[in-house]
Amino acid sequence: MPNQSVLQEKQALVAALSEKLQKAVAGVVVDYKGISVADDTALRRSLREAGVEYSVIKNTMLGRAADEAGLSELKDVLEGTTALATSESDELAAAKVLCEFADKNENFTVKAGFFEGKVISPETVKELASIPPKETLLAMLAGGLNATIAGLARAINAVAEKQGGGEEAAPAEA
Repeated sequence: MPNQSVLQEKQALVAALSEKLQKAVAGVVVDYKGISVADDTALRRSLREAGVEYSVIKNTMLGRAADEAGLSELKDVLEGTTALATSESDELAAAKVLCEFADKNENFTVKAGFFEGKVISPETVKELASIPPKETLLAMLAGGLNATIAGLARAINAVAEKQGGGEEAAPAEA
């Protein structure tokens, strides 16, 4: 039987982890086995710069916290070495950084993720990671809107010229 203080400490850890999962807009669970300390340090720096919280976590603790947070399907991938990356503000940051790192390091794999309160597959995490940044998407939208408006202006101008609206009217005689 575990010591009462150790049990309370573990319960507090599970409660804090459950709260972190609930507050996060998205997260990714990875298997980090086989990466070097230098690679891990570089990964942690990249995640910190992107506003992502990253920590190595015991599978049993994460499983219990996932149950409390309504993400029970995460328990299916909790084997081996496990780390969790969460973000409270950017839905794509963790996926982008971790998928880019996984592409460069064959031992590092994405196990699963969660997005909008639902567990997602590693393939879906990779799809999210491939979405361009918000600024790029907004620029693409603005370019599309501008092209539509410019096309409309050219069409109206062509109709006006065809109907003779492009010529100046002669002054009226009194």
